[in-house]
Amino acid sequence: MRPLLVLLLLLLAGPALAQRPIVDIGVRVKDIADIEGVRDNQLVGYGLVVGLPGTGDRLRTSVFTRQSLIGMLERLGVNTRDQEQRLETKNVAAVMVTANLPAYARSGGRIDVAVSALGDATNISGGTLLVTPLLAADGEAYAVAQGALSTGAIAARGAATSVTRNVPTSGRIANGAVVEREVPFKFGSKPQLRLALRNPDFTTARRVAMAINRAFGGGNAAATDPRTVVVSLAGREPVGLAAEIEQLRVEPDSPAKVVIEESSGTIVMGANVRVSTVAIAQGNLTIRVTETPLVSQPGPLSNGQTAVVPRTNVEVDDQAERRMAVLRGGVTLQDLVAGLNALGVGPRDMISILQTIKAAGALQADLELR
Repeated sequence: MRPLLVLLLLLLAGPALAQRPIVDIGVRVKDIADIEGVRDNQLVGYGLVVGLPGTGDRLRTSVFTRQSLIGMLERLGVNTRDQEQRLETKNVAAVMVTANLPAYARSGGRIDVAVSALGDATNISGGTLLVTPLLAADGEAYAVAQGALSTGAIAARGAATSVTRNVPTSGRIANGAVVEREVPFKFGSKPQLRLALRNPDFTTARRVAMAINRAFGGGNAAATDPRTVVVSLAGREPVGLAAEIEQLRVEPDSPAKVVIEESSGTIVMGANVRVSTVAIAQGNLTIRVTETPLVSQPGPLSNGQTAVVPRTNVEVDDQAERRMAVLRGGVTLQDLVAGLNALGVGPRDMISILQTIKAAGALQADLELR
């Protein structure tokens, strides 16, 4: 009877065990590396936004906007040369248009564009971008942008104050550009695939090559430098091979580094940061001077005068309660943070302490200041 009970429990638990997610170790190759040839191309163009409610460029000060407006009207058959000095419209703004052309974008496809004011326009919300060619680094036009733009900003102004939310001089046009030219590149035309690591590292590159060789047989992949892993196609279909390689998981390695941004007081420390044995003491001398003057009034029916009697209180805080702490050699990142927090160290003081530890040769990591 007992074996039957055990068999029944296994049958009931079988589907539940099958539905449990498998915990994968590491990250996918597609999240740490790019395949050569699969990349975006940046586009830029210069255009005009019309239909603004008096918030456009001032033509007297924005000479390029005036010239662009006159040139556009002449191409449309409107002669404004004789009335050039009388152009006072405030409904036009000169803008820069930028976009990213995705890899293998086909002619007729649409991409998003970003529009930013170039002159002294104060708000381009609700305007319409006129036909604007978007050029690549080779000077050729790969897309044409046009459409109504939105900024997502709110701007209100009164006689005494004004309110602005977000940036009213920068907006976007969803699907606002039509691809006119394709970037020529035949994927798989070469006998090998080249993977480019986003964070170059010898260890990570070797691990990627080893993971590929385990999955597809030895000798198919080799790390040629800290950034590049070359994979031989060996008669395999390139798209299918790339798709399978992207799903492989590896454990990327990272150098010991401490990044400090002094402007905001931000400190980021990697997991491999280690500290040799060092003693730390942190404290500041604070002197607080408080003035509380008193007013002395003369007695009733007297000839005295009102006088101000100064009263000064001076307090000195040398933070004598803070003691020197010892961090043992080879401590982990968690131990380092816990030790500094035990001293009551804030982010600003921690920056100075880390710089001093590095100067003493006890911080076994790169210190990067930004």
